[in-house]
Amino acid sequence: MSSQLGQPSLVPKHLQDDEDLSQECRDMISTLPKEQGWVANHVYQYQGFWYNPRQIQGLLSCQKHFQSHDHINNDIIILATIPKSGTTWLKALTFSLLNRNTYPNTHENHPLLTSNPHLLVPFLELNLFGNYDDDKVEINPNNLIKSSLFATHLAYVSLPKSLKESSCKIVYLCRDPKDTFISLWQFANKLRPETQVKKSLDEYFEQFCKGVSPCGPFWEHVLGYWKESLERPKKIKFLRYEQMKLHPTLILKELAEFIGCPFSKEELDEGMLEDILKLCSFDNLSNLEVNKTGISPLLDIENKSFFRRGEIGDGEKFLSSEMIGQLNKITENKLVKHGLRF
Repeated sequence: MSSQLGQPSLVPKHLQDDEDLSQECRDMISTLPKEQGWVANHVYQYQGFWYNPRQIQGLLSCQKHFQSHDHINNDIIILATIPKSGTTWLKALTFSLLNRNTYPNTHENHPLLTSNPHLLVPFLELNLFGNYDDDKVEINPNNLIKSSLFATHLAYVSLPKSLKESSCKIVYLCRDPKDTFISLWQFANKLRPETQVKKSLDEYFEQFCKGVSPCGPFWEHVLGYWKESLERPKKIKFLRYEQMKLHPTLILKELAEFIGCPFSKEELDEGMLEDILKLCSFDNLSNLEVNKTGISPLLDIENKSFFRRGEIGDGEKFLSSEMIGQLNKITENKLVKHGLRF
């Protein structure tokens, strides 16, 4: 919640351990395993993954009320990520792809020039369903779904059953756990109140390896979507951040085809693909005024917090050789046997 001076609160609203929760959520949380949170005071393990109280409020409401009927919502696309794995970039790219006929000129009047990607692509559990309380509000979420593009940090197992069983398409983006961890560490310390001591890298690292991280365990989160993408490749598109950085043209073409709006020959000849990549590049987005000074009204976080470096291999600049070895060993034990490598 923002202060009267227009500055962000010490802790963003969706990360607060406040009392503005439904009775259903309170009852649920009281039965769940609890650990110290990275920003929120505590996180709770639900369906095998660690969420803060506001996320649990949103996911319970989402699971209960989100009805994805094919004849109504067959065009819905869900962008799924674990935090700090390229969510902002994926939102910008996909929004631009879907709306390129409405905003063909990426140099002027494009929403991304004046709005942060998180405002244009809301989170299911934080924005669409995050404030619902059955005791206070009569809910009909299908009337609220005016867009076709949403995001989530929820693990696959926590998605609404109707969404998983429908023809809604899911795009999942993952990132090397070393880079993800460092980005999470930097992000969490930015959001921690000034009255709280900043946690050391070692403290966060121990939690991350144990699986107690935002929406973690990291490896199980990735593996859930990976397995489903192998079983249903037409339903779930699995992307790697590193491939997007190294081969952006190829990946953007594949993404456009998967979500049902492939580039025409005319668009390719006119340079539409390159224009979208330039518009959504880290350098361009991070230097826009809205992303340097604005505050997200949906997440109550300074927009500049979503842009750090966006580089491949950045994690190894901060981690010791022992830490790198430990993360690589966990990744090998949990993912490599399933055919997934970073």
